Amino acid sequence: MKRLLVPLLGIILAGCSTGGKREIVVYSPHGKELLTAFARSYEDTHPGEVVHWLDMGSQDAFDRVRTERENPQADIWWGGPMTAFSRAEHEGLLEAYVPAWDSAVDPSLRSPAHFWYGTFLTPEVIMYNSRKIDSSAAPHDWDDLLKPAWRGKIVIRSPLASGTMRIIFCSVILREIGRGGTVASGLDWLRRLDANTKTYAADPTQLYIAIAREEGLVTLWDLPDVMLQAGVHGYPFAYAFPSSGTPLITDGIALVRGCRHGEEAKRFYEFVTSRASMVRQAREFYRIPARNDIPRADLPAWMQSLAYRALPLDIDSLALHEKEWMRSWDESVRGRGAGER
Repeated sequence: MKRLLVPLLGIILAGCSTGGKREIVVYSPHGKELLTAFARSYEDTHPGEVVHWLDMGSQDAFDRVRTERENPQADIWWGGPMTAFSRAEHEGLLEAYVPAWDSAVDPSLRSPAHFWYGTFLTPEVIMYNSRKIDSSAAPHDWDDLLKPAWRGKIVIRSPLASGTMRIIFCSVILREIGRGGTVASGLDWLRRLDANTKTYAADPTQLYIAIAREEGLVTLWDLPDVMLQAGVHGYPFAYAFPSSGTPLITDGIALVRGCRHGEEAKRFYEFVTSRASMVRQAREFYRIPARNDIPRADLPAWMQSLAYRALPLDIDSLALHEKEWMRSWDESVRGRGAGER
């Protein structure tokens, strides 16, 4: 527990010089750019409050909320796949809350009991270095990644701390089961991918740097971050939607049960999920809104013209088996695909 709380404690202490302002603590994987922008905007419109955020993988956020359940340190958990929020709901880690825009989101994109709500829709894509790979030569489906041409050219974000990668890997297993296979055949597919994988990046920043520096040329990642890194930071990134279908992740938000700053947390929740904030997140940070009441004309042109095939996801199976499947991957697949070479 002490190891987990030290980084947060430093942030809380740093906020003690804010002249008695009310605090809001946010756990989020949304990245420092988005988090900084919305923390500042919120503080500008709520001068009596200050936002402290921790940028971490969505699985890390889930693990911290669970570890801290007897003494919650976060008020808001903003960002992560619906499976993580569903597990947190079933474990009693979240506080029910009905936002003002409840009617503007499809019921399939929220908790039936209002413990979490979808904020963004996040398609998963095959990302590649556009400086080295022409679009016609890039892999265009999941099975393409297993071809000898990509051996040693793939870098993958370590899935144990990444909700995005956990969903991608687990959706592969579900796909193999749907083809008439088993969990074992899904793990075998991942073992063949491991054989082509040069390394597993510890965090997204290391992933981006590795692809940009051509230490690897291909990865699996989410579309909004690919667009953000290319559009804002100028990385040579392009993407392909897998032709057989892509997992479509619903990215969520929730109040942490027993949080210390409940009223402030609700105000922040409403602020970052307002229509104006959603439009800003779409335009500046490439996030695809889950709300259905935002006019298409308010969204960027690339978002209006998106066309992809969504893979059907059995959310209940994902939530039930994700931890078990990822343990099996870690123990029997990671670093063991060399035998496939």
